[in-house]
Order: sequence, then C-alpha cells, then structure tokens
Amino acid sequence: MPELLLELLSEEIPARMQAKAADDLKRLVCEGLKKAGLEFESAEAFVTPRRLALVVDGLPEKQPDVTEEKRGPRVGSPEKAVRGFLKSVGMTLDEVERRKTEKGEFYFAVISEPGNDTKEILEKVINSSVQELPWPKSMRWLRTEITKSLLFTHKRTFKWVRPLRHVLGIFNGQSLEGWVWTVGGLLSGDHLSFTNETFGHWILAPDKFSVENFEEYKQKLRDAYVIVDQQERQEIISSDIKKIIAAENLQLQDDPGLLDEVTGLVEWPVVLMGSIGKAFMDLPPEVLTTVMRHHQKYFALVDRKGKLAPKFIVVANTETRDHGKAVIAGNERVLRARLADAKFFWDQDRMRPLNSRIQELGGRVFHAKLGTVLDKVLRIEQLAGELAAHCAADKDDAGRAASLCKADLSTEMVTEFTELQGVMGRYYALHDGEKPEVAAAVAEHYSPLGPNDSCPSAPLSVAVALADKIDSLVGFWAIDEKPTGSKDPYALRRAALGVIRLIVENGLRLALVDAFGKAEKNFNKTLGGVSDTLDTDDLLAFFADRLKVHLRGKDVPHDHIDAVFALGGEDDLMRLLARVDALGAFLKTNDGGNLLTAYKRAANIVRIEEKNDSKRYGSEVDEKLLELKEEKSLHKELKSTAPNIAQALKDEDFHAAMGLLAGLRKPVDDFFDHVTVNCEEEELRENRLRLLSEISSAMDNVADFSKIEGGER
Repeated sequence: MPELLLELLSEEIPARMQAKAADDLKRLVCEGLKKAGLEFESAEAFVTPRRLALVVDGLPEKQPDVTEEKRGPRVGSPEKAVRGFLKSVGMTLDEVERRKTEKGEFYFAVISEPGNDTKEILEKVINSSVQELPWPKSMRWLRTEITKSLLFTHKRTFKWVRPLRHVLGIFNGQSLEGWVWTVGGLLSGDHLSFTNETFGHWILAPDKFSVENFEEYKQKLRDAYVIVDQQERQEIISSDIKKIIAAENLQLQDDPGLLDEVTGLVEWPVVLMGSIGKAFMDLPPEVLTTVMRHHQKYFALVDRKGKLAPKFIVVANTETRDHGKAVIAGNERVLRARLADAKFFWDQDRMRPLNSRIQELGGRVFHAKLGTVLDKVLRIEQLAGELAAHCAADKDDAGRAASLCKADLSTEMVTEFTELQGVMGRYYALHDGEKPEVAAAVAEHYSPLGPNDSCPSAPLSVAVALADKIDSLVGFWAIDEKPTGSKDPYALRRAALGVIRLIVENGLRLALVDAFGKAEKNFNKTLGGVSDTLDTDDLLAFFADRLKVHLRGKDVPHDHIDAVFALGGEDDLMRLLARVDALGAFLKTNDGGNLLTAYKRAANIVRIEEKNDSKRYGSEVDEKLLELKEEKSLHKELKSTAPNIAQALKDEDFHAAMGLLAGLRKPVDDFFDHVTVNCEEEELRENRLRLLSEISSAMDNVADFSKIEGGER
C-alpha cells in the first residue's frame, strides 16, 4: 500500500529537544490522518541534528466514501417545514425517501460524499502539524528583500526551533504538491515547496538528490554520510568506543545521558580518542569530568582500578583525510585551555580557608522575601543542630558543617563551574583540616537531587541535608510561593521528596510538624518573621502527595496513605508507613475486605439517618436498650476491643491493631444478618444507630476507612 515520507530539514535542532520533537511530529500527523478517516498500518519517526523524518506505511489512495442520513419532518407536515428541510440538504422532494418508523412516516435524506484523494489531505495535515509542533523554545526569523529602490524586511510570524530550510514530501512515490507555509499571508517566498529531494551531510556530501520511498531515502542518506536512525547512531558510537578503549585497556565512565546528547549532535559519528595533559591530572576528578562532560561533551575514561585515566573520547561529526589527527589536536587544545583555567581557580581558592568566605554570602540574595544566602546558612546551622539528635549526629559538628555548606559558592571554581557546588566545598574543607565527616556533609547536603540520586546515609550529612530542605520548604510556604500545576520554580517538590527519602531510607523518627515549627522560629530570628502564620496542615498535605509519588512504584495504593494521613497529627513518616503497611496487609485478607464493606454499610446508614433526623448519633450506647443477642454481642466486643486497639496503637504494633479489628468481623456480620436498625420503636432505633456509629469510631482509630476505595466517601 502507499507510503508517506516526510522530511523537515532545518538548521541544527538542540539535542535535548530532538526525541520529543520526533514523537510530537508522529503524533500530530497520525492524529490528523485518523481525524480525516485515513487508516494506516505503521508510522515511525526519526531525527538527526538537522532533520525530522516520518514514514507512514499502508495508507489508502483516497478517503473512504461517507454516507450520512438526515431525518426530516413527518410526512404531512406544513409545507414550510418540508421546504426548509429540502433546502438544508440540497435536495428536491423526489430525491428524498419516505420511510416508516415507530413514531410515524418521515422524510429521510441520504447524503453520499465521495472521499478526497489522500494526497490532497496530506498537504493540509502536514501543514497543520508543522505549525502546531510544540517546542520548549522557538524562534522567528526575518527575510529581507532588496529591490531597485526599497529595502523590505518581512517579520515571520511562523515560529520554529530553528530556520526551516527544505521540505521533502513524497506519497506513493510522487512528490506532494503545495507548500509548507512558514509565515502568515501569501507573500512571495514565504513558503517551502514539497519536493522529492533532500541533502546529505553538510560537509561530506552537501549536494541534493532525489528519492522515491523510505528505503531509498535511508540508503541514499547513508551513502551521503547521514545515518537517519538515532538508535543506529547510538549503537555505532557505543560499539566504536568499546573497540578504541579496549586497545588501551581502559573502561568508559558510564554516562547514558551524555551518550543520548552526543547522539543528537552528529549525523555521521566518528569516534576519536584524545589525551589529557599530565599537569592537570592532579585536579579533583570531579573537576576533570565536569569540564569534559558539561563543557566539551567528552566521555571520561577510567583504568581497571576505577581511577580517572589521562584520556578522553570525543565524537566528531565528520571524517577527515588525516583520520582525525587535526580534530583530536584541536579538541586537546580546547580542553587544555579549559583545564588551565580550572587549575588556576583550584590553586587560588586554596589560598584562603573556606570559613573566610562565609560572610561573603551576605551579598548573595537567596530570595527577596527570605533574605540572603548568609541568612539561610544561619538558619540551617541552627536547625541542623536541633535535628542532630534525631540523626544520631554530633550537634556541634552539625552546626559546623551547616555553617560551611554554602561557602564554596564564593569560590572562583564554583563561580565558573556551578555544577561543582558542594563537591568543591568538601575538597576545600579537607584542605583546611576539617573533620572528614564535616567535609562529607558539605558535599552531600544538596542530595538527594532526584529519585535516581544517591541518598546520604552518614548522620552528619543527613542532618544538614534535612535542615537545608526543610528551611526552604517552610520559608516558601510562609511567603505563599508554593508549587502550582506544572510550575515549581524553587524545586520544592524535589525538596519534599528529598526529605522523605532522607527520613525513610535512614529510618529516622522525626515529627515533621515539630521540625516545621523550629524552622519557622529560625525565620523569626533572622528576618523578624516572614508571615503571620505558617499553614502547617497544608505543608503536611503537600508531603502526603509527595509520599504517594515516592511510593508509586511500590504498589502502595494512594488511598491507604490518605486513610492514615487523614487521622490528623500523624507526621512521623516511619510510623505512618508502618500503619500503611499493616493496613494494606489487613485489607488483603477476607476479614479486612468484608469488614470494610460492613464499615461502608454502617457509615452510610448513620450518615443518611443523621441527615434525615438533623442530629448526631455519636453518644454512648444505652446497654439497657440492647434486646437481641447479636447487638449485645457486638457492643460487648466493641467495648472490650477498643482499649486493646488503643494500647496496640500506642505500642506502634499496627499489625496487632489490625488483628483486633479482624476479630470484629463476625459480630458485625451477625448484627447485620439479624438486627433491624430502622425499627418502629424510635428509642430502640436511635440506640442501634449509636451502636453502628461505634463501629466506625473503633475502626477510625486505626485509619480513616472512609478514604479507602469502597469506603464511605
């Protein structure tokens, strides 16, 4: 069946945007085809630094014919109604049908519309898709025309990531007709014609050539030094790196993110190895790798012992007659210059002790409403000392580490290479003779930065990291700068997840509300208060949402977390998770599932009757009014079980508390099987409603079962 081949050739697309752009192009075109009634067998998108390509296979040559029926007025209706119907469908009375239905005889118009040629539809779909393609950042560009007397500059309203230079559009072996509009209006030259031609590598094979289908397109591009399949380019890079480093008995420092980025920088990958000057190998390895990775896009190599090797891998985008010698020499020269700067900063920074830089933080604004970075350091210092006991850390050491944790922001190295904040603080602290654990806390206090980042486990590091994150959360909550929707400019979601991981992965017993209160007091000391009141409940609810995210991959139902958080006053994450674990185990049993159903039934009855009677049934049961053995048995069981549940909860034996709840299943089942709650005797009815309310009260001491799916909402 016919095939659509589309290629959008532009100036270089940033590597970080390429994969999503390919997916978006595929999505938009495929949605447009389906909306037009054009089914297809498969679609695949490809991307290089200069081109987005899409192949859609199995398209029909034309749209299917569409038949639509419209029912008109009843036969015998006024002539005006019939004429109006005939006019709306563009038919005469002889052309419409008279058809009997259950409601009588009506006029029906059967309208058949032949499908359009697929080729015509494709041009519209592609135009729409190209203009709707979302880019994180886009640009407009100008086109200037010079005539004999005037200079015209047309401002392009069409926005794209980079100037779009050429469009290849082929359907069923033939070039599409029409254009891709690149500005609004019909100005000459403001569009790109569909062609059956494209261009190869801009240096190695810049000439244009024609193609008829995707297989020919892919092969001719390869012949022209372009590998259009990004996965194939990545495999070539990985394979060639392995071959080169094996000969040197070296290993690649694993960096999948860099591999993805480099794949998006080249159309014809050529892997080369360069050398690092021995004079720079005394620099901290993090400095070397940062310069190579973030600034030059080089791969770092290590020897068999894991030590950084004086070699690097660069992936060029062209072949040279000298087999890359000039390319290697050029990259070595650039790297030497970068590392010379880094070495200068390294030597200069160590001439001053780290603690001498703390006061300089007073010139750095943390936030206009939250003071300077120095203000923040003073707050962290105080809070870290207060949290130290919870982390089994020394209070004085925690204060010392906190006071130094941001000092490296004033160093030349971190000013130039911001990615090294914290890391350089550790090196400078060790150089100054600080305790190793204090230096480690300086380096690790930013962690964890994300779900895949390692979480600190050293007591001192945990204390300072917690203090830093809690200070930020409390401060921004106090000034009402909370995350909204997809916007989180101060990374507060990440900070909350960091606090959760620090507590959970280290098994800390920390009351969050108490920690929030201490942090708020510190703001009052340094800034004289940032708000009248801190909405602690709202901040705790934010942690509940983040906890759900943290547990997303661990099969913990969200409503179980809600059921425990809803109890109020539960801000100890370790205790909360123990409750959640026990609750989940309980609800998986037959007793747990059936008791939840009984809870729903009891809560529903009480809620409805309280609404009807405009009164509450939460008072104590009158034992004298208990007539049937089933209600007596239930009341007795509830009365004896309640204190045992309370004790189990106090002892934090949540599985035991759930076990006691399970013991209520039989008396509850017997009650509903044999007792009529809404009986005719009003006094007896109200007493039984109070008994049902006791069921909910007993269970809600363990968790708010109304939050659990299947429970009362």
